[in-house]
Amino acid sequence: MADQAKDTSATDNLGAAPQFVHLRVHSAYSLLEGALPLKKILGKAVSDNQPALAITDTNNLFVALEFAQKAIGDGIQPIIGCQLSIDMEDQTEERRPGQAQLAKLPAIVLLSANAEGYERLVDIVSRAYLGGEGHGATHIRRSWLEEIGTGGLIALTGASGGPVDGAMKEGNPALAESRLLTLKQLFGDRLYIELQRHGAYDRRHEHKMVSLAYDHDVPLVATNEAFFPSRADYEAHDALMAVAHNAIVSDDTRFRLTPDHYLKSQADMAKLFADLPEALDNTIEIARRCSYILKTRNPILPRFTGATADPEEAERAEADELRRQAVEGLESRMSELGLTPGYTEKDYRERLDFELSVIEKMKFPGYFLIVADFIKWAKIQNIPVGPGRGSGAGSLVAYALTITDVDPLRFSLLFERFLNPDRVSMPDFDIDFCQDRREEVIRYVQRKYGREQVAQIITFGSLQARAALRDVGRVLEMPYGQVDKICKLVPNNPANPTPLSKAIEEEPKLQEEADAEPVVARLLDIAQKIEGLYRHASTHAAGIVIGDRPLSKLVPMYRDPRSDMPVTQFNMKWVEQAGLVKFDFLGLKTLTVLKTAVDFCRKRNIEVDLAKIPLDDTLTYEMLSRGETVGVFQVESAGMRKALIGMRPDCIEDIIALVALYRPGPMENIPTYTPASTARRKSSPSTRRSITC
Repeated sequence: MADQAKDTSATDNLGAAPQFVHLRVHSAYSLLEGALPLKKILGKAVSDNQPALAITDTNNLFVALEFAQKAIGDGIQPIIGCQLSIDMEDQTEERRPGQAQLAKLPAIVLLSANAEGYERLVDIVSRAYLGGEGHGATHIRRSWLEEIGTGGLIALTGASGGPVDGAMKEGNPALAESRLLTLKQLFGDRLYIELQRHGAYDRRHEHKMVSLAYDHDVPLVATNEAFFPSRADYEAHDALMAVAHNAIVSDDTRFRLTPDHYLKSQADMAKLFADLPEALDNTIEIARRCSYILKTRNPILPRFTGATADPEEAERAEADELRRQAVEGLESRMSELGLTPGYTEKDYRERLDFELSVIEKMKFPGYFLIVADFIKWAKIQNIPVGPGRGSGAGSLVAYALTITDVDPLRFSLLFERFLNPDRVSMPDFDIDFCQDRREEVIRYVQRKYGREQVAQIITFGSLQARAALRDVGRVLEMPYGQVDKICKLVPNNPANPTPLSKAIEEEPKLQEEADAEPVVARLLDIAQKIEGLYRHASTHAAGIVIGDRPLSKLVPMYRDPRSDMPVTQFNMKWVEQAGLVKFDFLGLKTLTVLKTAVDFCRKRNIEVDLAKIPLDDTLTYEMLSRGETVGVFQVESAGMRKALIGMRPDCIEDIIALVALYRPGPMENIPTYTPASTARRKSSPSTRRSITC
């Protein structure tokens, strides 16, 4: 990538005479396959003085940016790679893999040696999802490598799971040789024949592969495909594999790994391949050839006013357009809704000028224009849009652009809580849309900026304590009732999950059950080792990113099988670090209910304008004071209803204060703020405003 300069500083560590570099590590992002959290991988690498490391998760680059940044912080050279299932396209039509066989395709390993290689790797991995053949069949094609090119990529043949070894094992040495020559033609001197020695490996097969390598002058490289931290973790990982394949541990016919698939030390690998020092040396050679460090980017946004060759000209055009829309919008607001008592038109215009100057200085006019555009479109289409919440409601520019419907001067809201030049961060509007029509707004954004430039954001579901217990209990064939009884001893708080180790410490009955039955002790031990690992990929409930170019040019892409919309392979934190800007499209059921209520009223010839409902209706406050708020957004919980009864609100500022206070920490002050005091409740609006703000 042009804006990411090559950085070879991390390779300096390789001068410390390393014995071996790991090139085949599966992190926890190899879903239900890898049992190595990134922190544990780097911790073991640091303790073993490993100078470099490659993470090659199965068919994804989920961890690439996070790994690169954290590895550099630990003084380790990160090598970005991926294990990819591949259709070599060298079978006759009768023997070509069908949909059912695609999951059994062989795999090769691709490592990015430089920026060019990383760009190609991102393109290839993205195409595996966006151009593949559906869920459960993620793979690439040999022809794609020819089309995209392989410059900057180093390839490993995949060892026992690769296309060359696979053909040799099937007794087809001619096909093995043909495939090796095909890969050599694609990668040249960047191809290595991969050797692994797990368990009682097949020495005769290895001899054939070594001979094949020598015959065609292809270098050998030793790898150890690591899935779990240590040999002692094999049983837990084996149970995880049974969970992944919906099998039971006692099934001898299911797929298994060996106890040797752990993250070995350099000394272990040097001893294992002492008879093939060249295969060890080549791991170091590959690490030296990989000089690319994946870096973070500044925010990238599409140009709202259209592309131009001169960035400064484009910024000026956006700033001018934002100012025009904001000034016109404010005039419209003041004309239609009037001014807040105590403020003049001059006050509004001075506040608007101040905010616009900050927005221009921070180079965010484009962000405001993009958000305003899709909100205005939604309102024209009669799609209910929320009035605005969060710190964005403190912006008069947002109010003028109809992004929000809250006058910040009316409620003394601070713009600095939303944007502050002394604390640079992206603006972030929480935008609510009618739950039933949210997708229409997203489709509009796709049409405007291009389907390839708009995507959802990936999230990862993990194995929490109860889920881990249930999964492990099933694969151990424990009675459901027994497992359910144990699970119920673990506190269930999705917002703040209790780790299993803490539950065992605080609940004596769990330890008693373990002492009474060895199978329960085994259950608890295994569940603790797989707890927290990622189980599946999903999509963020609201986050959408918009780029200034096809997103696969910026980040690796994924496709959620439940949706036809592309998804970024980096999660919300790291997709922003990669330079993409998040926009929240929240689907809110309350807006759908309100729209339905308005429609019902219209059928009875009653017109209701939600934007003009008065905020001083006495009967409404009496209803709120009785706690009759089931179905009312943000004040419907039992705790909130109780607080309303204690407060007996009689103005909108009381509701504002209660919503602000009702969260962990500040909620302890609710009794102080809401005594049954007539004096407080009849204090002046200005006094209440000073309290709530």
